[in-house]
Amino acid sequence: MRVIFVATVYRHLVAFHRPYISYFQSKGYEVWAAGSGEEGRTILEKDRVKCIDISFSRSPLRTQNIEAFIQLKKLFKENSFDLVHVHTPIAALLTRVAYRKVGKGNIVYTAHGFHFFEGAPKQNWLIYYTAEKLAARWTSHLITINDEDYQNAQKLGLPSDRISCVHGVGVEIARKCETKEQKSTFKEELGLSADAIVITYVAELNHNKNHMFLFQNWKEIKKACPNAVLLIIGTGELEQDLKDHVKNEQLKDVQFLGFRRDVPRLLSVSDIVTLLSFREGLPKSIMEAMAEGLPCVVTNTRGLRDLIHNGENGFVIDSHNHKQLVKAFTSLLKSTSLCKQMGQDTKKKVKPFLLENVLPEYIAIYEKLLEK
Repeated sequence: MRVIFVATVYRHLVAFHRPYISYFQSKGYEVWAAGSGEEGRTILEKDRVKCIDISFSRSPLRTQNIEAFIQLKKLFKENSFDLVHVHTPIAALLTRVAYRKVGKGNIVYTAHGFHFFEGAPKQNWLIYYTAEKLAARWTSHLITINDEDYQNAQKLGLPSDRISCVHGVGVEIARKCETKEQKSTFKEELGLSADAIVITYVAELNHNKNHMFLFQNWKEIKKACPNAVLLIIGTGELEQDLKDHVKNEQLKDVQFLGFRRDVPRLLSVSDIVTLLSFREGLPKSIMEAMAEGLPCVVTNTRGLRDLIHNGENGFVIDSHNHKQLVKAFTSLLKSTSLCKQMGQDTKKKVKPFLLENVLPEYIAIYEKLLEK
């Protein structure tokens, strides 16, 4: 018995799908993975996953995707799988096309956020919607993780019983192992004062994550709430540009912490979490913040509005409305009771998205397909 997980980069599988890999291994399946990236591969191999390097490119027009397609055809010609679970748009499309004539098992696609969505450029609808409609015929089951994608999936031509909407990839509640004194010491290590009110922004540093929206309003937020501190967690193509902006504009109390493996620990000393993206699927960083019991400030974007309900467990603002942004942050920064109230609500609302509840949703889909 054999299954394979496919994504553009192994790192995606490491970040989101290890519990599902473990599930199949516990059932006696041999688990393979196809993707790229040395770091992610090393981690998966330690998990006893057989890795096959495929030269995917995230850009649909790169010629290396032709080579990736040839590699996939060879992989499926030489090996059989009971189930193929594909992720990320380009890898998912190429795999389904390559698998359609040589594969005998079922193929499942989890859409972590269609590139066609409300407000997306017309070219996204032309390219990605057309591609998904074509690939739907070679998809045994399509999994979506937010309401808007689920509605759009209904238009792709698949029968309704072959489309599901699940609660993301599942998050786990970090075990509380730090005392109040240890948290205080950690804040000191980060250079934070005892009375600092910490806003944490966990995201890749790119245009989509929209850090500049907050930076443009940071001086006004600081003027209203001098104790506010902003922690930027992540790396990416815009890292130097964002750092230059902070320096040139003399923005105070903005720290770039880079890539971190201790995000749960950072959340434990945070008061507010934010994500101001233009496009999301169902962001794990916000679900992790909710599991920690933190209020969130997010943009009115697919995926984010599935998690945060305006005025209940945080604030949902329009992506270009500077007044809304400042008001949302200052309301939380100035009111410990509001933070606490909204934080309690996030803990209630995150329950369906916990791994213990999401894993059975996936297992039900897997079992239905593997019974065939």
